[in-house]
Amino acid sequence: MVTISRAEYEALQAKLHAQNQELVKKNQELEGKSQELVAALLKNQWLLEQLSLNRKKQYGSSSEQMDQLVFEQFGRVFNEAEAWCAGVGKKETQVKAHTRKPRSGSVEEVVPEGTPVEVVEHRLENRSCPKCNSEMVEIGKEVRRSLKMEPARFWIQEDVYYTYACKVCEKKTGDSVIVNMPKEPAVLPGSFASPESIAHLMVQKFVMYSPLYRQEQEWGRQGLKLSRQVMSHWLLRAAEDWLEPIYQELHRELLKRDVLHGDETTLQVLKEPGKSAPSKSYMWLYRTGGDAEYPIVLYDYKPDRKAKNAEEFLEGFLGYLHADGYQGYHKLRPDIRVVECWAHARRKFDEAVNSLPQKEQAGCAALEGQAFCTKLFSIEKDIQGLPFEEKRKQRQNRTKPVLDALFSWAQEKQKVTPPKSALGKALHYLKEQWPYLVRYLEDGRLEMSNNRAERSIKPFVMGRKNWLFANTPAGAQASAVIYSLIESAKETGLDPYKYLLWVFQEAPRLFETDQEWAKKLTPEHCTQH
Repeated sequence: MVTISRAEYEALQAKLHAQNQELVKKNQELEGKSQELVAALLKNQWLLEQLSLNRKKQYGSSSEQMDQLVFEQFGRVFNEAEAWCAGVGKKETQVKAHTRKPRSGSVEEVVPEGTPVEVVEHRLENRSCPKCNSEMVEIGKEVRRSLKMEPARFWIQEDVYYTYACKVCEKKTGDSVIVNMPKEPAVLPGSFASPESIAHLMVQKFVMYSPLYRQEQEWGRQGLKLSRQVMSHWLLRAAEDWLEPIYQELHRELLKRDVLHGDETTLQVLKEPGKSAPSKSYMWLYRTGGDAEYPIVLYDYKPDRKAKNAEEFLEGFLGYLHADGYQGYHKLRPDIRVVECWAHARRKFDEAVNSLPQKEQAGCAALEGQAFCTKLFSIEKDIQGLPFEEKRKQRQNRTKPVLDALFSWAQEKQKVTPPKSALGKALHYLKEQWPYLVRYLEDGRLEMSNNRAERSIKPFVMGRKNWLFANTPAGAQASAVIYSLIESAKETGLDPYKYLLWVFQEAPRLFETDQEWAKKLTPEHCTQH
């Protein structure tokens, strides 16, 4: 037995306490470093995900179709799908086998019916037989058909209006009776522009994406010295005088519909008051849904992306608005029921899958979310074409159970998923947008995605890649009006050039006699002529 003095005991206790404090301090330091390490690992994972996504966007396929990994996951995740959809008949679609006839390469396969044919006959001038000098007779022929083209033509049209006088009245009474031939009103008074030239320039720029400077060069090569300033003036005046009133009529009609789609994209306007030239402006798009007999597609230029722009444009509208995940749409009036896009939600899970190395993708959680989305789109494909009320019932019976299962799965996964990871962001987006994502269950006229609006805004995006920017806000709004009428005409099944030509020919004449002239020149009325 060892005995120590009290002083030695207290000294030993103090030493042990100091060592214990040192251990606690080191443990705290280790915990801090451990947290730093976890944060660094998460940041590294995020950076690797972003690198993988960037590589995918730059070099990979842009298709969002379900690949083999999703098929494998699909079978694992949806083993209970039949239980969810109990009582719903399973339809099978059989596609008849067919063989495609190879093209012969003849000109008849590429030209429309009714294309004029110019026959050029080649005959011998000297038909004397080279042996006996007798006249030879035709015994056969060989026909070679070729497609002829020529650059756009231009010519001057002189409209001569004669004046008439009655010589009998002048001889009898001494009074002159003079009658002038009534003049057709000009599309742009004081200008040598014609309906044909304006319609052609508009189609070249807004359908074929050929900027005015390029058209100026093309005409110049043919000897026509038509400057881009003159062409721009024609387009601006024609849009303001004739197309803008028709645009307003379409706007009023659009607000009467029950289902709309909306989207927006950037635009650079060089001379926007109070803004620098490189700053962003926006082109908003609103269009009718798939239930519309006569589609309407309208663009609206605004200098920013504030929610008040949509609120002002949609003043008086009561119904459903398909949109993407932009929060500005959620600030609209409560009587505008926003329907979010499942294509955007699925894209988040696609990105989460693509952020992982190839060997880690099989069986990953993101692939499960992707498979849920694929199931929803598969159901939608099955019920496509059904009457709207029947489609609504099918969604309640078949789609809603899958949505409920997806939401439960997402809640569980979110508890164990780092929020800044690609999957964490996908789950957060799903939860945040959920009330708007499930709204398409309410009405059979609604759609799962906002792809209809994205397809309609694409022509503007393609044009922007060619002409890059607008010079002034007035030019940007004129572009919005022109695009609106062209895209509405295309959606109605009209040829843009023929529709614009019809408008510019009829508008000046109707304007003089009919106060409702603009209403009678919408694409809907053009189909009736």
